[in-house]
Amino acid sequence: MCGIVGYVGPRQASDVLLGGLSRLEYRGYDSAGVAIVSNGVLGVSRRVGKLVNLREAVTETPVPGSVGIGHTRWATHGKPSIENAHPHVDCTGRIAVVHNGIIENYVELRGELAANGHALLSETDTEVVAHLVESYYDGDLTAAVLKTVRRLEGAYALAIVHLDHPETLVAARVDSPLIIGLGDGENIVASDIPAVLEYTREVLVLEDGDIATVTADGVDVVDVTGTRRQPEIMHVEWNLDAAEKGGYEDFMLKEIHEQPRAIRETLRGRMGADGIIQLSELQMTEEQLSAVNRVFIVACGTSYHAAIVAKYLIEQWARVPVEVDVSSEFRYRDPIVDEDTLVVAITQSGETTDTLAAVREARRRGAKVFAITNVVGSRVTRESDGVIYTHAGPEIGVAATKTFTAQIAALNVLALKLAQAKGTLEQPRVEALWEEVARLPEIVEAILADEHEVEACAREYIDVVSSLFLGRGVGVPVAMEGALKLKEISYIHAEAYPAGEMKHGPIALITPEVPVVVVAIQGHTYEKVVSNIQEVRARGARVIAVATYGDDDIRAHAEHVLYIPRTSEDIAAIPATIPLQLLSYHIAKMRGCNVDQPRNLAKSVTVE
Repeated sequence: MCGIVGYVGPRQASDVLLGGLSRLEYRGYDSAGVAIVSNGVLGVSRRVGKLVNLREAVTETPVPGSVGIGHTRWATHGKPSIENAHPHVDCTGRIAVVHNGIIENYVELRGELAANGHALLSETDTEVVAHLVESYYDGDLTAAVLKTVRRLEGAYALAIVHLDHPETLVAARVDSPLIIGLGDGENIVASDIPAVLEYTREVLVLEDGDIATVTADGVDVVDVTGTRRQPEIMHVEWNLDAAEKGGYEDFMLKEIHEQPRAIRETLRGRMGADGIIQLSELQMTEEQLSAVNRVFIVACGTSYHAAIVAKYLIEQWARVPVEVDVSSEFRYRDPIVDEDTLVVAITQSGETTDTLAAVREARRRGAKVFAITNVVGSRVTRESDGVIYTHAGPEIGVAATKTFTAQIAALNVLALKLAQAKGTLEQPRVEALWEEVARLPEIVEAILADEHEVEACAREYIDVVSSLFLGRGVGVPVAMEGALKLKEISYIHAEAYPAGEMKHGPIALITPEVPVVVVAIQGHTYEKVVSNIQEVRARGARVIAVATYGDDDIRAHAEHVLYIPRTSEDIAAIPATIPLQLLSYHIAKMRGCNVDQPRNLAKSVTVE
């Protein structure tokens, strides 16, 4: 969940480490630290709170040296404190370790180490790694790390330095992302690509079980058996500028405004000149697609809401039953999956632990697994049979925006492809739907062109404590995503329900102090939604409606109306989402919240 940066090369390590960690701040953290090998001394500096505190400490007491490791920690074992912050050192003070993930058997290992005379000073699971390396070290650091990781159970990305090896860094990973940026006479280990882009766009992606010995001149990789391996080197297409704010006040606002491009790039090239939807990444023939009799979609958080949109589309267009599971539940409920089942895994980072576990379970049961992700070379791309990349570019804000709408765009393509393969839609209908889907970037641009109405609306709701979001059809997942965004970045309690469920309990919450946000776009349930609005207004609620341009009647039923261009009901999810993203953003900003780094949240959830 947190940030790792390690450096070996001619530069001052502290500059590279702090710069890299600053580009990983979006991942969420509560403390930070560095360890640098410096003239026979291991200099360690750790601070609680934001990275600026660590930067001030390093400025006041410089730690020279050209080899080091840095970390931003998000507390799992032990409260945020200097003692629990990374890096952790061994008894001799010659070994330092940073770690992402969770060591599940750390209690057992901690007891064993204590019994053997090791003094462990923190509450963390990570500290046992430093002491294990110490206990196994006999002059060969890589061998000691190899013996150490064989004792570990759980998920980890590790970077380790030792005073006896002042020109070397050792890295290892299982179920937690770790990459190595390959520079000219320097190499940089990191938990995510933005940390290395100032220096290189050539990236080596470590796989599960890899142990890498990193020097300024090269990288040697072995697997957990000690067998040498030659990992794939990936060229990163986007540059550092893509990860910067580009004149926007926040990454979140920038990324909201990048959605037209993200959707356009995700859709590019998907309709062939012959009218056939192009989806070769599925690695399935037309006959195999036609034989699919059930679709499972597994996802977490915002991606789960995209999955629910896909359920409506696939069932409506391809007439295939779709089940949507929260990834963390899929593998524990004995799902009915076989070779005629298509399992779609949606994960922005491609490293979401629960979704990866669901992928493995589905493949174990014989299903074809297809991933939708935003990160090239991520773990899910290597564990799935096929993949669609969303081409949204780096998303730095913790709350997903452009990756959500890009996921829905990709799912539109998948639904149309299934419908075409199964013959459930006539070709003219496929082409007409595609024309509408292809217009989505322009529709989103039109919505983003004027935020004044949203800002005015937001200003009236900055002091509310709770809110309710309602919708029908594809409006349900849109409402769910709107509620999630509001609670994520403004810390206002929000719940979302199908509008027809309101009278089965949620209506008890309605008071003048609880605003109700209603997705009231034109469609076959529009009149029902209006009736639901009237029910909440009769109980004193203020209503914010997301409605279709030209619907003047809705103004009689809502205090505020946020209009979107007219589209068919099938593809309205993306346009209807945009006003709710903006509403949450402006409310959060007016409340003084950090929209890019909401409290307690991390961008990539790599532990269960």
